[in-house]
Amino acid sequence: MPLNRRPPVAKPPSPEQVLELLERGEISPTEAFALWRRLDRPEALEPAPSPAPRVEEIMRELDALVGLGQVKRLVREIQAFVSIQARRAREGLVSEPMVLHMIFRGNPGTGKTTVARLLGKILRESGVLEKGHVVEVERADLVGEYIGHTAQKTREQLRRALGGILFIDEAYSLARGGDKDFGREAIDTLVKAMEDQKRDLILILAGYQREMSGFLHANPGLRSRFPLHLDFPDYTVEELLAIADLMLRQRQYRLDAEARRQLARRVEEERANPFTADNSGNARLVRNLIERGMRRQASRLVEEGDLTRDQLMTIVPADLEGDD
Repeated sequence: MPLNRRPPVAKPPSPEQVLELLERGEISPTEAFALWRRLDRPEALEPAPSPAPRVEEIMRELDALVGLGQVKRLVREIQAFVSIQARRAREGLVSEPMVLHMIFRGNPGTGKTTVARLLGKILRESGVLEKGHVVEVERADLVGEYIGHTAQKTREQLRRALGGILFIDEAYSLARGGDKDFGREAIDTLVKAMEDQKRDLILILAGYQREMSGFLHANPGLRSRFPLHLDFPDYTVEELLAIADLMLRQRQYRLDAEARRQLARRVEEERANPFTADNSGNARLVRNLIERGMRRQASRLVEEGDLTRDQLMTIVPADLEGDD
């Protein structure tokens, strides 16, 4: 339920009240028609159960993510604002609609897509989005090859995302070809949808910190439409090791003490390497190292006879040496 619409009430509204809500834009024609059809069934208009328990469950999923302290705080602020506006509406107070289009800035593998999916769930349970699903796209999904094709492709992705979130990765690529590039047509179509479908759709533009900042400075009109900016910093070495421990526990593996020290050294080496610096602080690096260690452990153990549970679970330094 969007924030500027009233929640269902226990007392059925009259046809005149439904018409008044429709004229003020607080409900859609579809909702008005549904209310008129249900006027003879007041019990169907009782308030739905509170979504609070389910929201808190999703919040615990968010809190379980390693790092991202500032991102978590902002998500909690958004959820708190949504909750309070709903309570104000129930008391007959003016409820302020919140524009929730967002910019996610950070390197790949720093949690942007994961947070977007959790946000979709939170906003669905809070009544802001009908479905809360996330449609992930990039330039190739939006930009066509001839005049008119781009608007068609972009509108199709917007239709898929209605009731949820359209997550556009590497969004700055839409403007990389200048004013004559078809990406400009995609941007124009998105901006129009943000106004026409503002109650049924949230846009998240994501990409590298530097490129996204340049993209928004070059498009001041676009920047003003995205009031929420979330920065996803690279993980520290300690955070990456915590992510590694989590991945290993989920798979029922573990590192012995020396293998853990070796993993820490490998992560530090990647961070010091100018050719891998952009990806050295993300979870994908650790996942790749862990999965390679699991494969090499399997190769080391497969020719052996009786294996203990501990041997099947433990990754040793030899499993983490070298490259593919």
